[in-house]
Amino acid sequence: MTGEAIPGPDGLLRCPWGLSTEDYVAYHDEEWGRPVHGDDALFERLCLEAFQSGLSWITILRRREGFRRAFAGFEIASVAAFGEADRERLLADEGIIRNRAKVDATLANAKLLADWSPGELDALIWSHAPDRATRSAPRTLAEVPAVTDESTALSKALKKRGLRFIGPTTAYALMQACGLVDDHLKGCVARGDGP
Repeated sequence: MTGEAIPGPDGLLRCPWGLSTEDYVAYHDEEWGRPVHGDDALFERLCLEAFQSGLSWITILRRREGFRRAFAGFEIASVAAFGEADRERLLADEGIIRNRAKVDATLANAKLLADWSPGELDALIWSHAPDRATRSAPRTLAEVPAVTDESTALSKALKKRGLRFIGPTTAYALMQACGLVDDHLKGCVARGDGP
């Protein structure tokens, strides 16, 4: 495989990873790289990217509904109100990744974000979106970075405000998933600027 966009069963070109499992096709075509706004929606993506750290994204994607049930739909105010009993419930929940550090970071981040003004998380994250006009469409997977100056700056900004479990690589994955950058390959049907 060259790492370039490849045709799917329908003949349309897609990023190779988007065809690697059936679960990825809809996620690739309809969700990944599309702009996400709203504090709760971005909190969900921030949490899921943190849980993904060290794991394959497909592991998280297949458990996403379990995460949503366990974390009250990732509504910041609801998660911020979780107490010790909720923490113990989460650590016993087989529908999510039961990593103590990641669960604790999610709860701490929710408590912190509950004190932010409405729209503040959205504005902070989106203030780190690079100018799309300065970025060429990657032709191959090898041209897609894991970290950028912008993701490093976003990670630092979030950490400076007290958020946990958000390094530069996790921040870049968040930027990709939430449409701050469009890393669909050149020719991919899902590219925001068209194939």
